[in-house]
Amino acid sequence: MSKDNLAATAELIAKDFELEPQEKTLTEEELLQLLSNIVAEMIEYRLEFLLSLMYRLDIDEKKVNFALSPFCEESANIALAKLILERQKQRAFTKQYYKQEDLGDLEGLEL
Repeated sequence: MSKDNLAATAELIAKDFELEPQEKTLTEEELLQLLSNIVAEMIEYRLEFLLSLMYRLDIDEKKVNFALSPFCEESANIALAKLILERQKQRAFTKQYYKQEDLGDLEGLEL
């Protein structure tokens, strides 16, 4: 993953999870570790909010259910963090690739 995409992904995660911006750019592994710690806490104390957030992030419900099932080889917090990280990487790429052009001054277009 490019540094720009990683920085954009970290920014999306910070925004969605209401985190303070990091002083330094995290590696993908550090970002996954941070996210898995946050998800672990949310599983324990704010599960409904976490599931709602994953729905808003458009993470596949079947993948979420599998990550929370006993059949998943990884712990739930790590499996969910990986799903979140992957989805945020996709969102960051899409935002960079399909940048919206500046619409300029829209004054006078009120309905």
